[in-house]
Amino acid sequence: MAQPAKGLPPPSDDEPASQQFENGDVDPAKAAVAISDNDTSEGGKLKMIVQLVKRCLGVKDIAAMRLSLPASLLEPMPNLEYWHYVDRPDLFAAINDSVDPLERMLAVLRYTFSKDLKFIRGKICKPYNSVLGEHFRAHWNVAEIQYPDDFPAEPPLITTHLHHPHGAPVIEIEDDDTPPPSSKASVKSSTSNKKPKRKTSNHDPNGATTPGPAHGSDFLSVSMVDKKIAASAEDVSRLGEGLAELKVEVEGELDDPDEFQDAEDGGDDDEGVRVVFLTEQISHHPPASSYYFACPEKGVEAAGVDQISAKVSGTTVRITPGSMNQGIFVSITSGNGAGEQYHITHPAAHVNGILRGSFYATMTDSTIITCTGSTSGDNLRAIIEYKDESWYGRPQFLLEGCVHTYDPDSPKKEWEGWTKVKHVPTKAVVATFEGSWRKKVEWRMAGEKGSNVLVDIDSLSVVPKSVRPLSEQLPNESRKLW
Repeated sequence: MAQPAKGLPPPSDDEPASQQFENGDVDPAKAAVAISDNDTSEGGKLKMIVQLVKRCLGVKDIAAMRLSLPASLLEPMPNLEYWHYVDRPDLFAAINDSVDPLERMLAVLRYTFSKDLKFIRGKICKPYNSVLGEHFRAHWNVAEIQYPDDFPAEPPLITTHLHHPHGAPVIEIEDDDTPPPSSKASVKSSTSNKKPKRKTSNHDPNGATTPGPAHGSDFLSVSMVDKKIAASAEDVSRLGEGLAELKVEVEGELDDPDEFQDAEDGGDDDEGVRVVFLTEQISHHPPASSYYFACPEKGVEAAGVDQISAKVSGTTVRITPGSMNQGIFVSITSGNGAGEQYHITHPAAHVNGILRGSFYATMTDSTIITCTGSTSGDNLRAIIEYKDESWYGRPQFLLEGCVHTYDPDSPKKEWEGWTKVKHVPTKAVVATFEGSWRKKVEWRMAGEKGSNVLVDIDSLSVVPKSVRPLSEQLPNESRKLW
């Protein structure tokens, strides 16, 4: 039998590993399941996967099960280091670059599409379950993004850590981080006071100034299948206090820039702006973690609680946010959009290819981005609607969406029920977008025919993080602990 995964309790004598959960009568939180992985052949792997799926049938929440997974499905890295929403910190830091509210919303959309880039570039595996009280700290130094003269008709210029698929298949994507020759396109410095031309937008006839960052990298493989998080009322009550403590701790690190020294992941500490990240395991079983990341120089910060629920649905595993996971809360603390908050909800996802042993993710339902606290009078809300995949043929990974205005003071708050593009009245639509969340997304102003590139996901790689040397880490930091 395989050894229990680190951070997971071993099977008890009175709860045998062979216990089945199809009838749903057994409390999965009290049962441990171990799967053999001695046979490494293709047939053995398929048998192991089928056996694992059978044990999960009928279980309301796989995340509540105590599973001892085979080594072939585990990644030797703690959960906290794997799971974060800063795969492109440059796009996160660029959220507050523009003076135009619509352009800031478009920047939030770019960040949203790129935050989980690891699921596109890496394989889907299960990291080790972090222990209670464990925390992980990292940072990124990203260069200021440059913008073309006809921005926002053309997207920001990202020239580092790029990906070149070279005609790779839709799901199995080859990754090449070699940067291309420098672009010959006309650009303007992010610190320039010159206002960019706005050829296709009638939202702001005077244009807008815009600075930002860029970087990119190698990737980490992750899994949405067995993050194994479930609700905990006690953790909900301590959420506000926990996030406040995380923020104070991270901001304290900024007082001493030399505190963060690059580990083997590498990075350039001498250039660009810094994005810092801190996450802590606030519950071991069920696992739950809270996180905080920020770019103080740009006046942008984000926080939230990470928790998922998983259930076998047909031949896939359906992943949805847990009750504590209310989404990502992005705040602009200074600069152009000071006072604005963006609430980004999580969509549902499916892990597919289980019977073939070749896992890949598809998205479903919608992501809603709601902007509050705007001082410009423009109350904007965005809907990203992920299209359902056909049961036959290759997945298309398609989406459509819109940015629309809403009245936060409306007594009926009818806009809260707008979860699909078709729900939004035409008069409220400001801009629309469509494309593939694995390839390219294009946008246009409402009523216009020409389209503009919002973000080209297919050209981006994950930005590597920088971590302090082990000798300088605390005993309960992830790399030191493991």
